[in-house]
Amino acid sequence: MMAKVLICYFSRSGNTKKMAHLIKKGVESTGAETSVKDVNRVDPKELLSYDGIILGSPTYYGLMSAEVKKLLDRSVKYHGKLDGKVGGAFSSSHNIGGGNETTVLAILEALLIHGMVICGDSEGDHYGPVSIRKPDKRVEKMCIRYGQRVGNLTERLHG
Repeated sequence: MMAKVLICYFSRSGNTKKMAHLIKKGVESTGAETSVKDVNRVDPKELLSYDGIILGSPTYYGLMSAEVKKLLDRSVKYHGKLDGKVGGAFSSSHNIGGGNETTVLAILEALLIHGMVICGDSEGDHYGPVSIRKPDKRVEKMCIRYGQRVGNLTERLHG
């Protein structure tokens, strides 16, 4: 059975959306079935049908967007049912020191509370890919690498 990964994001400027599609390239290279969706088009019940879930958000005041937070808040009715699934996060912001890491960590905290398995990285962006404004070549590389790492872990655990 092929593992299924959802990459779910909110993007106002298009930067976070671009990151989502770069991460998709990495996940697909592992053989996992991959879906990319705007967070506003995801019903929390859908999360149950995926083996891996990667959430992306722009950084607003050091935290995730209200749209991503809303999905996480609504997912509480499935508490315990996401246990053991693979989770991940990514973020974009307007400037260095804009809160990317705090945004990624806030998303990861919610996924950990769901009992999800988180994939870190000893190189590059340790918690998940971050971008300052439009993704550059470094960010593109980190997104694809992250997708591969999450895809491989998801395949190992659920494929």
